[in-house]
Amino acid sequence: MTVTRSAARLAIASALLSTAAAAFDNGQWKDVPDQVRSWFKSLRSPSGIHCCDVADGHRTDWEIRSTGYYIPNPIDPTGEWIPVPPGAVVRNAGNPVGEAIVWWNPVAIDEDQTGVFIRCFVPGDGA
Repeated sequence: MTVTRSAARLAIASALLSTAAAAFDNGQWKDVPDQVRSWFKSLRSPSGIHCCDVADGHRTDWEIRSTGYYIPNPIDPTGEWIPVPPGAVVRNAGNPVGEAIVWWNPVAIDEDQTGVFIRCFVPGDGA
């Protein structure tokens, strides 16, 4: 890997950590009560990163494995499951919707590959 690629990856990661990405609202939370909307807006990861907004949270399947939480890769429909970074798991905020929710952004790995940056993850009921 060249220094230029390393610098580009660092710049992308820094941008994702310091700013909120554009919301992609599919209308998935349009009918939630105000207290649930407030919950979405107040969530932060354990490291203090704002999870973003209501439109950015997406329902997801999830599993607990011996190494932690896993979710289906949201940008790869082939069935690959990816690990949730421990620093993205929100454990102390409850979950008023009961379903697992993930806040993620696509991130360029190189010219031909896109990965997933998981900003926050709230396990579903039963976690």
